[in-house]
Amino acid sequence: MLMPKRVKFRKSQRGKMKGKATRGHKVSFGDFGLKALEPAWITSRQIESCRVAITRKMKRDGKVWIRIFPDKPVSKKPLETRMGKGKGAPEFWVAPVRRGRVMFEVAGVSKEIAMDALKLASYKLPIKVKIVSRPDYE
Repeated sequence: MLMPKRVKFRKSQRGKMKGKATRGHKVSFGDFGLKALEPAWITSRQIESCRVAITRKMKRDGKVWIRIFPDKPVSKKPLETRMGKGKGAPEFWVAPVRRGRVMFEVAGVSKEIAMDALKLASYKLPIKVKIVSRPDYE
């Protein structure tokens, strides 16, 4: 599972995800990418399951770039616990994704295989996504 080696603060506030992504909204490394159409928290488990789906479909040919990293801790209080007594312990890690963010990129395989692999990965995500290509791709 992806998670940071160390963080400055153990617990973080929830924050806002309104607006469009201003960084990471173009296909930079590969030929095809998976772009988010809604804002969401993508967990490290979801990122990992997408990675596995893409690499298995591509039969480990080509290259995969993961453009998001889960660096935000989400805390939870135990079940059936009374209110108060502080914030819960960090439970899992998420990557806050805004609208328009390119999350995964692939290169080195044919267009059909790349499309199929990214479509498989889109089923693992809790948001609507779009498959985009590099602007100068033939």
